[in-house]
Amino acid sequence: MNARRAVKQAKGDPSATTVARQSVDAAKVALGERGPVWWEDGAPDYNRTLAKNTPYREWFEMLASSP
Repeated sequence: MNARRAVKQAKGDPSATTVARQSVDAAKVALGERGPVWWEDGAPDYNRTLAKNTPYREWFEMLASSP
């Protein structure tokens, strides 16, 4: 990804780093990695929610207690 390469090349230049990071963010939004969900299945969006605060709590706790 060119935007990520630009971040690496901008090290030490705060303004260039800011521009490069904005490019990375724009690319991630365009790819659907950030921003609102792009699908419409009617299910709640649990993105950026702790597992203990979702209907998956019991499953998550089971994983934590497994050897």
